[in-house]
Amino acid sequence: MSVLVVGMSHRSAPIDVLERASLDTDAAVKLAHRVLETASVTESAVISTCNRVEVYVESERFHSALEDISTLLGEHAGLDREQLARLAYVHYDDAAVAHLFSVTAGLDSMILGESQILGQVRRALHTGQAESTIGSALNSLFQQALRIGKRGHSETGIDRLAPSTVTAGLAAAGAVVDDPETRFLVAGAGTMGGLTVRTLVERGVDPSRIMVANRTFQRAYELVATFGVGAVRWESMDVELAAADVVISSTGAAGVVFDRDRVARAAEGRTMTFVDLALPRDVDPSVADLPGVHHVDLVTLSELAENAELAGDVEQVRGIVGDEVRSFLAAKAASRVTPTVVALRTMATDVVDKELERLSSRLPDLDEAQQAQVRQALRRVADKLIHAPTVRVQQLVEAPGGLTYADALADLFALDQSAVEAVTRVGGDES
Repeated sequence: MSVLVVGMSHRSAPIDVLERASLDTDAAVKLAHRVLETASVTESAVISTCNRVEVYVESERFHSALEDISTLLGEHAGLDREQLARLAYVHYDDAAVAHLFSVTAGLDSMILGESQILGQVRRALHTGQAESTIGSALNSLFQQALRIGKRGHSETGIDRLAPSTVTAGLAAAGAVVDDPETRFLVAGAGTMGGLTVRTLVERGVDPSRIMVANRTFQRAYELVATFGVGAVRWESMDVELAAADVVISSTGAAGVVFDRDRVARAAEGRTMTFVDLALPRDVDPSVADLPGVHHVDLVTLSELAENAELAGDVEQVRGIVGDEVRSFLAAKAASRVTPTVVALRTMATDVVDKELERLSSRLPDLDEAQQAQVRQALRRVADKLIHAPTVRVQQLVEAPGGLTYADALADLFALDQSAVEAVTRVGGDES
């Protein structure tokens, strides 16, 4: 069984395609279940963020799994086979492990080094666990990925550019964010909206100058209770829009929330800044052409990120990821070999025990001391016979094709495959 990932990100597809492919929590769960229902997949997990959609699966049949996932992802994003092939990427086995580790370390983010991806990967893991689409293989992989992400951020300064998309967006908005007279409107009270409010308050913005609007007013009111900000009902948002200097939007709506006409009315005769952190986009990009309107969105942030210089930290994190990938793959290979070695030793022990039974019946006059010596001699012979092949299989674990040696070992010694599988199941239960 091996890991396969099929996905699209800001590196492979334009924003308008990512908009169509984006998944809210319910849609991500539905896709994970649909993938799991295919014949070639045993585990599935979906990561969906503002700049990536990725499907991870555990499968033993690469081609059929790739075909099934591509079909489902293409259907969701409205892409035919040829379009998806141009815009998606595929990683398998070792490369899939390395990709996920790089993602959680912030090396593949739109904002290089941002730590927000850790929460998003953790959410994908917890959702998969709750929905029972993730089993032991992906659980182990994602847990290790999260540990690597934390290590990269704690041991380097890779996230000094921007710990999150929110901080990057606020930085791109300019000096107006730190003006004590600035009034803020936060549209959306979900995860990103909550992070926006927290970030503003931690930057020293007076909570009374922050208004939150959400389609479900209760969600907005929760931020009022937590941070002391104000809240406005969704249907009354235009009143606050006309008073706001900076609008930060991350609603998760299916279509544009702030169209050109709406923004033009609110910004007439004054300056406004719109920071659009949503995918699909909340703000019509053409508002940037309006007098006095400054517009920042994910495309803007992507272009800014390309100019960042974090070479030393990046190389350090890449080194961490490389070391952890090798360690993870070695442990995975060892776990595959161990059942064969255990089964071989069990077989040798069974042979010795059966021979001792036959000797006991044929030589009934042997006393206990003599029987013990015979038993010890037989076991030494058995241990010596299997010592070389078991040592060799452990040496070949990390070598290319090493696992085929374990298979050959099982064949040469005629090991009962059910015994090997039994050891595997026991090992899996313990983890």
